[in-house]
Amino acid sequence: MTDCSNCKDSLEIQVQALKDLIEVARTVVSTLDLDTVLQAILTSAMRFAAAPAGSVALYDEKKMELSLHAHAGLSASFIKTERWEVTPGGLTERVLSSGEILYIGDTAETPFFNNPIALEEGIRSLICVPLVVQKRTVGVLYLDDFVPRQFDREKLNLLSVLSSFAAMAIYNAKLHNRTKLMAITDALTGLHNHRYFHQQYPQELGRSKRYQKPLSMIMLDVDDFKKFNDSYGHACGDLVLASIGEIITMTLRRVDFAFRYGGEEFVVLLPETKLSSAIHVAERLRERIERETVAALKGIATHGVTVSVGVVNYPDNGDLREELFTKVDALLYRAKAEGKNRVYYDVEEAPES
Repeated sequence: MTDCSNCKDSLEIQVQALKDLIEVARTVVSTLDLDTVLQAILTSAMRFAAAPAGSVALYDEKKMELSLHAHAGLSASFIKTERWEVTPGGLTERVLSSGEILYIGDTAETPFFNNPIALEEGIRSLICVPLVVQKRTVGVLYLDDFVPRQFDREKLNLLSVLSSFAAMAIYNAKLHNRTKLMAITDALTGLHNHRYFHQQYPQELGRSKRYQKPLSMIMLDVDDFKKFNDSYGHACGDLVLASIGEIITMTLRRVDFAFRYGGEEFVVLLPETKLSSAIHVAERLRERIERETVAALKGIATHGVTVSVGVVNYPDNGDLREELFTKVDALLYRAKAEGKNRVYYDVEEAPES
């Protein structure tokens, strides 16, 4: 009688575990947004394994590097390390090499576990789950506890099934992101395209008005580009545009937006940036383009290119979309009319140093 009772209890536990697993699978495949997918994976896995903390890191095989993308139950000092290299002989390296789940019941009694950040956090037990799709590891799921413990063996086995769902969900989300990015990216320069500018500009201006923050816009146009193309050919002209795209990307902050507006014309949006600061950015762009396109075209053309630039700011130069755009366009063409290779802006005082 007792044996039957135990069997029934065991069966009920397994059924409940499978129900939990189905719910996890449903959650992680229900969205294509990568951040949402990763947080869903972590939340579901923590609940499934009854773990009070955890994280998900994506793996860059080329750089042998992991980057933290989702976390819960961990301190601010722990999560400030956003990227880290795989340590030879360490926990993650073992998991990546084997492609199998690794479980540690007590970090204090595990010689190869010597991660100082994790030890300082007080992590005493954990499950490390590789997220593998098509024989490639796309990430690692860490489930942590702050006391030594034994994890249920049956749940560990089911976690391997969960990891397959999770890896596929990550793969699909990344593919979706790449497809979305292609739709808003100019293939030649790597910058955002004209269509995305018309989506992002009203959003950024609206945000600036809502939070009473400044927004600056820079418009630049390559001087005498038709003449350059006629002299050196369109392939050389494309190389110039690609070089300018790279210079702009390297000059701006991560929060800024850069667009190839059309032909040889570019637009930059600088959130929370005063006019004086935007003028400095514009001058830096102008100087770098004049200097660095010479190096980019060495052995191909005898000289690089220059740009004429206009700069406006909300609220200094207006508060309407069309008004600001018309003004920055007019300033750019004034810069061209006044001699080219210069930055024009509309302000009574000189920019702050």
